[in-house]
Order: sequence, then structure tokens, then C-alpha cells
Amino acid sequence: MVGNNSSRLKENNFDLLRLVFSGTVLLVHAYQISGFQELEVITRVLSSAMAVKSFFVVSGFLIFMSFERTESISSYAKKRIRRIFPAYFTVVMLCALGLIIISSKDIGDYFSLAWLKYVFANLAFLNFLQPTLPGVFNSNNLTAVNGALWTLKIEVMFYLTVPVFVFLFRKLGYFPVLVSSYLLSIAYFEFFSEVAERTGSVFYEQLARQLPGQLSYFMAGAFLYYFLPLFERRIGYFLVLAVLIFLAKDFFPFSIFEPFALAIVVVFFGLFLHVGNFGRYGDFSYGVYILHCPIIQILLYSDWLQESPWYFLMTVILITMGGAIAMWHLVEKRFLFRKSHYITANSTSVA
Repeated sequence: MVGNNSSRLKENNFDLLRLVFSGTVLLVHAYQISGFQELEVITRVLSSAMAVKSFFVVSGFLIFMSFERTESISSYAKKRIRRIFPAYFTVVMLCALGLIIISSKDIGDYFSLAWLKYVFANLAFLNFLQPTLPGVFNSNNLTAVNGALWTLKIEVMFYLTVPVFVFLFRKLGYFPVLVSSYLLSIAYFEFFSEVAERTGSVFYEQLARQLPGQLSYFMAGAFLYYFLPLFERRIGYFLVLAVLIFLAKDFFPFSIFEPFALAIVVVFFGLFLHVGNFGRYGDFSYGVYILHCPIIQILLYSDWLQESPWYFLMTVILITMGGAIAMWHLVEKRFLFRKSHYITANSTSVA
């Protein structure tokens, strides 16, 4: 049943897809954070919410695969920490130390209790506790330093639950645990979304989008990993089902089926229509994702090209991509194990 022997897993498009998803979030955030109406057309074509959900699908597929291929929980934990934390730590501390340059506070007021709270809360993936730095971006539309980091908390919580889910899979069966956790996640999301709508409370809206509410996307990705042979044999039926779900979304409870339909589309493009070994260049998607918000904020603070929004956007893209490449080579790659597929892919291309 388990699909970890499929040849498609060795040559896939997931690295490229993640870069596309992070680029989508960048483009949408460039409009949302800046408020430049000329960039509003971006949101007519792209959705950052759909990109983030697609990230969760890919994580569900690949992280369960990673765990199943790892010899111990400690080895799994080391891989996850090495992959996510060094770059995350670097971005948090670069902002915490570097943004004093543009703070309206003097050095004594900047390095305050609020600064310490920002550092410790963000390093603990609890960004919502202190999203701002003293005197930084107060004149911008958004004062949060890096609003994109909220999803990392969900990713980390998901990583922690993977061993528990695998234990339950082996005790109770893959299908019942996957389906029940998927449905419970949707029930959680619907409940708090309904409460948020009735009360008008942002708090309940935020609760709805936390891990239990996003777990359906992880589990949809995990389902297609564990039942990959079935997915490959019946790919046509799965794609037709996904298309029908999206086309008929106004006629039935779409939220129940959307995560699974999205997972079908994402995993299809991840495993089929292979476009080449993109991993040999490195994985710049993570750097793009965690760097773009503070870069947008700094450019807005400096009034950079605000009279030319499209040039502003091009500047954001170029600086973010340059920073992501630097982050990969100077930080991320140095913490990977030698057997990481990014290292082996690069070695193969050089050879």
C-alpha cells in the first residue's frame, strides 16, 4: 500500500513547485502590504491563501515520506531542525539586530523588554506574541516585521505530530486515521469560522487557521503518499474528481472536499510531467518565503519607487531572490546532512 517505492519519488517537481508557491506569496504580499492599487491585478490571478495551503499539502506528502525513510525519531528530529531552524534563526536575528538602523527609538529604548520579547517569541515560533520591534515600521501600513512567519509555527507543530500519527497508523490502520483526522480538522475549522462570523471576533478567525484547521491539507498530502500506487493507477479518475469539486464548489459544502481536491492537483504536478532535477540548483523557496516580508517593509519605509509600483515590485523580487540564494549557500546548505537530496543532486550534476 505504502507508495515509497514509486520511481516517481526519485524525480519530481516538488522543489520547483515550492518556489512557485513562495513566489506567489511574495507577489500577493507585495500588493497587500504596500496597498499600491496598480498591483491589485495580482490578486485577480494569484492567491496567497491557496499557495500556503499547497505548501501544507507538499509538507504532508514529503514529511511523512521523510519519517518513513528515517531510521529513528531522533534522526528525523535532527533533519527537521537542520532544515528549518538555521535560516529561520538567521532571519529573526538579522531583523532584531539590523532594524535598529531605521528605528525611531534610540539604542537604549530599542534594546528593551519589547525587543527581548520579540526575539524569544519569534525564535519559539510564537510570532503572534510580539510581531513588532520598538519604533520599527510605525509609519507603514503594517507594523509587523515579518507577517509570513505564522505558518512556520503550524509547520513545526505538524512535524511534532508526525511520529504520533505514524504510531496511530500502524496501530489503527492508515485509512481510518487519515480520514478521521482530515474530517476532524475540517470540523474544527468550520466551527471556529462560524463563531468568528457570528461574533465578529478576529481571535476566533485566527484560531480557525491554526494547526487543527490546517491539518486537513497535511493529511490530504499524506493520504496520496500512503496510497500512491492507487493514485498512479487511477490518476485520470482522481483528476476528474478534483476538477468536478472545483467546478461545483458553489453547490455543496466545498470546504469538506477542497483540501483533497487541491492535494490531487498539487501532487499530480509534483510527480507527473517531470521538468528536470531542479534540486541541483538548491532550494531557494524557503529563503524567498521568510525574507520577502521584511524586504517589502524596508523598501516601503525608505519610500523606494513608490511612484512606480511595478518597478517597486521588480526590486522586491530581485532583492528577495538574491537574499534567498545567499541564504541557501551561506546558511541552509551548510546544515544539511551529506545524504540530503540537495547535496547529492548537486554532486551528481557536477560529476
